[in-house]
Amino acid sequence: MGDSTREGDGNTLRVLVATDCHLGYMEKDEVRRLDSFHAFEEICSIADQKQVDFILLGGDLFHENKPSRSTLVKTIEILRRYCLNDQPVQFQVVSDQTVNFLNIFGHVNYEDPHFNVGLPVFTIHGNHDDPAGVDNLSAIDILSACNLVNYFGKMVLGGSGVGQITVNPILIRKGTTSVALYGLGNIRDERLNRMFQWMRPETQESCQVSDWFNILVLHQNRIKTNPKNAINEHFLPRFLDFVIWGHEHECLVDPQEVSGMGFHITQPGSSVATSLIDGEAKPKHVLLLEIKGTEYRPTKIPLKSVRPFEYAEVILKDETDIDPNDQLSVLEHLDKVVRNLIEKCSEREASRSELKLPLVRIKVDYSGFMTINPQRFGQKYVGKVANPQDILIFSKSATKRQTLEGKIDDSERLRPEELNQQNIEALVAESNLERVKERSTHSKENLQMRSSSQSLQDTLDKSTSIRGLNSFSDEEDTQIPSSSRSNIRGRKRSAGASGSLHDAPRITKTGTSGRGRGGSSGSLKQTTLDATMQVRHSERSSATVRSIAEEVDSLSSDESEKYEINEVMDSSVTRNYGNLRR
Repeated sequence: MGDSTREGDGNTLRVLVATDCHLGYMEKDEVRRLDSFHAFEEICSIADQKQVDFILLGGDLFHENKPSRSTLVKTIEILRRYCLNDQPVQFQVVSDQTVNFLNIFGHVNYEDPHFNVGLPVFTIHGNHDDPAGVDNLSAIDILSACNLVNYFGKMVLGGSGVGQITVNPILIRKGTTSVALYGLGNIRDERLNRMFQWMRPETQESCQVSDWFNILVLHQNRIKTNPKNAINEHFLPRFLDFVIWGHEHECLVDPQEVSGMGFHITQPGSSVATSLIDGEAKPKHVLLLEIKGTEYRPTKIPLKSVRPFEYAEVILKDETDIDPNDQLSVLEHLDKVVRNLIEKCSEREASRSELKLPLVRIKVDYSGFMTINPQRFGQKYVGKVANPQDILIFSKSATKRQTLEGKIDDSERLRPEELNQQNIEALVAESNLERVKERSTHSKENLQMRSSSQSLQDTLDKSTSIRGLNSFSDEEDTQIPSSSRSNIRGRKRSAGASGSLHDAPRITKTGTSGRGRGGSSGSLKQTTLDATMQVRHSERSSATVRSIAEEVDSLSSDESEKYEINEVMDSSVTRNYGNLRR
């Protein structure tokens, strides 16, 4: 490894930029388990070949918050192989390092006398490897404790996390070039836009504030699918010169100027495809950033070790060779599309020494058609593609939803910066007003239910007075058939379940001689049936009134209404059970 590039210009700072390496992704898959490590090793190899001053990573170095031992071992092996050497580091960190690096060592790793660090790595955390737990530690803290990376952009949020976040830059100087490197790891908070306090370098005789080249690396949502969880580019500070945006996996590595802000944004994207969507099908790149003074030169470098990925979309109703009633024609058409994508990958990768099985994803709009089993469809492509189990993904057209979303202007969407204290109080007041209206509606409904219950009770009372019951004396002897006796016992048990046993109609059996004043057995059966029906009516009316009273007690806050309902219930129970006892 020669020193000609590094020593050629002592005023140019050379930085290799990459984001979202997702080390350990699909580590249990036999085909794809090493894809993330191959890409990361290629990134380190490019940094070695280009003789950069340091590597700058934009978050999500690991795919899991708690990476496996295998993932940690492979990562440490790669970093030791490329970062620990006797090459001199030709830049200096002139800021307060105890503020920049929140660990017990409090200094940049290449200044440790016990290690020979020739290729420093600076990284922030992402949403996959963010700090957590009592000690607020990330998996990157393990690498930092091993002195393999410089972990910055870690914010300590006190209490609920609401308030000011002070972002202190790492001040880097190489010759006449001065760079202020700001880092902001992923923060799971929807109020990001009004929490930042950006610290600027102090003015010195040899370097004014305007002489610093200001870089920000962050890991947050950029696409405004949900405006509350995304950072608006126009709310970043205007003094920035260059922004490195992590978290978005689509490779948009060419710097894009933000109108009216004065800075450019690069989005390198992920180095391994974790979501098989159209955005990740684009070629993967890293960015070589050369800074001299306040000017920079970006150079994108393609990654060659990335597994090839082909993506296509098929709308079945637009295909002329498909019959909606013939599923076989659908299968034949999808097979043809898959074969064409595989051939396309083979032709493009023919020049490579090592051929990898491609990733193939087809998004199928099956509106008006029936779906097929994706696993069964992919069985014939085992050994031909890297993801035979999920080649197909089915969806339906959402034209109605898109039409509704198109009517909403961006100015009408709720944005995080608009959530000030006044708006929050207005939302709370509006919510309380809606609750009051709902309670008023419930009260009206309860009054209607009470009147209906009263009408029902009056009807039952009239029915009871008309029908009546033949009473029996305790001293009279009554002959009851065996079938009637078992029936009456069952009725007595059911009556005892809702009230006391002495409230039920009492029938006394003193013998089997057949004497008594009750008349024939037919009249006895009719009397028993009437008593049974009356018990059922009494139980139903009591249960109805009781349930209405309980519902009104829970929904209405008016004590007088509770008293009236309870009075109706008590009078109803008293009338009905009194009739039965008579």
